[in-house]
Amino acid sequence: MIKTLGLTHIALAVKDVNHSAEFYGNVFGTRIMYKEENFIQVQTPGTNDIIVFEKNNNDSGKPDGIKHFGFRLINEGDITNAKKIIQDAGGKIIEQGEFCPGEPYIFFHDPDGYEVELWFERKIEGFN
Repeated sequence: MIKTLGLTHIALAVKDVNHSAEFYGNVFGTRIMYKEENFIQVQTPGTNDIIVFEKNNNDSGKPDGIKHFGFRLINEGDITNAKKIIQDAGGKIIEQGEFCPGEPYIFFHDPDGYEVELWFERKIEGFN
């Protein structure tokens, strides 16, 4: 086994790096960590993750094997405002519900068409 800090980043082909950075900033509060003309890295507050936006008009929104990627909520109740925040930022809600009672989710498309999941999941006792 190789010990890691878990999944730390994802790189996405996008049409407009600035628009993508703005969308994820509005929805998740990400901040720009590094920026070039056709390349922006953002980080979600309080985490070690990185989302990389790379300008590529030909491949933007094409997952090539990535079905979706997700963001786990800290507080279950935050799902209530999430739908409006996502839509106001330009996202399109695909599906909303609960995996089981008390574990709500929303699937949505970002401006480039990537499918993103936002969900709350209770911690499993005894599992780190």
